[in-house]
This record gives sequence, C-alpha cells and structure tokens, in this order.
Amino acid sequence: MEVGYRTVAEWEGLVGEQVRNARIAKEFDQKRLSQVANVSVGAISSLERGSGSSLKTLVAVIRALDRTDWLESLAPSPSISPLQALRAKEGLPRKRVRVRRSKPASP
Repeated sequence: MEVGYRTVAEWEGLVGEQVRNARIAKEFDQKRLSQVANVSVGAISSLERGSGSSLKTLVAVIRALDRTDWLESLAPSPSISPLQALRAKEGLPRKRVRVRRSKPASP
C-alpha cells in the first residue's frame, strides 16, 4: 500500500507503533512514560493502540521520549522565507508593462 493512501485509522496505528517502539527503546514502561510526559497511563495505552489520542498527549509523549525530531519533520523550516523570495524577485526586471493611453485631442 502506498503511504499517501493510508486511512486515518492506519496512520493512528502506525504512530502508535512508533511511540511503542520508542518507549521500549528508551526502556520505559507505560507507567514511567506517563509520569515523564505528565499524562495518564490510559492515554499512553490508547495512543499506542492507535485508538485515538489528543494532539496535546501526542506532543507530551514525543517530548518525553526525546523524539521532537518527529515534530520538526512535520513543519520543516523553509530554505528561503517568502519575504526573501519577494525581495529577490523585486530586483528582477518587470515582465509586464502597462502602457498609458493618451487622451484623444479635443476638436
């Protein structure tokens, strides 16, 4: 299956699996992770099962697992800001020129 065609439930399951793997790699049980993330054990369990979770819980857990790189990958910094692009474009010659029409001479 192509990544772009996953359902929401499939994405939730994949994220839950990634969280579980990261928790185990850090040698945390669910109780310890819940303490570090300041969320309930039920929230951790629900997140790992992919059965729904709040964004706040997800972010808290990701921070507790020291995996904020996951969040950074969702919103990468642009290589050039839109303002820089506009300023660079201002230095280019204009592509369109408006021709002024002169008023017809009065008789």
